[in-house]
Amino acid sequence: MDLHEFQAKQRLAAYDIPLPRGQVADSAEAAVSVAQKIGGSVWAVKAQIHAGGRGKAGGIKIADSLGAVREAAATLLGARLVTAETDIAGKAVQQIYIEEQLTVAREVYLAVLVDRSRGQVAILASAEGGVEIENTVRQRPESIVKMHVDAAAGFDRARAEGLAAEMAFEGGQRRAAVELMERLYRAFLEHDASLIEINPLAVAENGELVALDVKMTLDDNALFRHADLELLRDVTEGDPSELEAQRHELNYVNLAGDIGCMVNGAGLALATLDMLSQAGGAAADFMDVRPVASREQVAAGFEMLQANGDIRAILVNVYGGGILRCDTIAEGIALAVRKGGLKVPLVVRAAGTNSEICRKVLEGQGIPVVFARDMAEAASRVVTLAKSEAA
Repeated sequence: MDLHEFQAKQRLAAYDIPLPRGQVADSAEAAVSVAQKIGGSVWAVKAQIHAGGRGKAGGIKIADSLGAVREAAATLLGARLVTAETDIAGKAVQQIYIEEQLTVAREVYLAVLVDRSRGQVAILASAEGGVEIENTVRQRPESIVKMHVDAAAGFDRARAEGLAAEMAFEGGQRRAAVELMERLYRAFLEHDASLIEINPLAVAENGELVALDVKMTLDDNALFRHADLELLRDVTEGDPSELEAQRHELNYVNLAGDIGCMVNGAGLALATLDMLSQAGGAAADFMDVRPVASREQVAAGFEMLQANGDIRAILVNVYGGGILRCDTIAEGIALAVRKGGLKVPLVVRAAGTNSEICRKVLEGQGIPVVFARDMAEAASRVVTLAKSEAA
């Protein structure tokens, strides 16, 4: 779950992460009031959307008067901002963040994330930061330095000092950078985050380190431990289908193809997408049914697939084992079909525990299913059916 910049900064403020003074607003008049409250003579007016690249897309405006604050807020609110991380429709700006504009001597980069290749938390840093960080990393990947944190040993201040040195900090600034890393790491753990990125981490004119922009992503699978964080979810920012899937505890991502996919296991899902591509087709989604799913949750997922008007055929590719058995999948499909019918051709490949019962359940319900013996056959058949439906 992504947080807005202002939400992330509110969370980090509790860890004494140095931040510019700022406050969120949802109208031009409220923006002016916030600017007056903050004080100063120059402010940044920042669109709040779940996408990076706002500055390049005109989503961050510098205002040197209250009138300019009002004008910038009126321009941004209600606009659709198209950045490198949005689709062509962009994202609607419903809130803005008014922040004091600091004089910056230097910009660096700092992030904490999960390094899945190592199964550890990693702290990434660079002596360069700001809007061109992606280009910098592409051209000079060595500019990013990394430090892994051993969960048992905890945060290593000595190694963090080495990281701060790589960021070209010396003396008091180096000590401040280490303190900031340690606080950021603690915030990362206590929020069950998957990413906290500060870009840029600014060296202000007075030498203080200040987090100018923050991106924070939380692990959805850990939100059951954080009822307060769940309340921060902005449902207007997410894909409605993906939000509906989360309600039924399904892992779902909308894609651009015309073949609906239901699988159990992320690895199997990725393999299925690859096989569909090799067979000349394209998946309309990534739907992973959790191991503890009930037949009602499976039915909800199948209904979601059929509700997608772009789908020309559905492939159910499951492997029964452990808790989730093939017959549970079949019962969920049957439940959904009894409720809403079968609108497109259905191909099922079921292997493992109760795979034969799966076939019998679907046949016993009179559901017209094309059964496949293996994944290659399943992919080939569903692609053929999707193309015939589209013709």
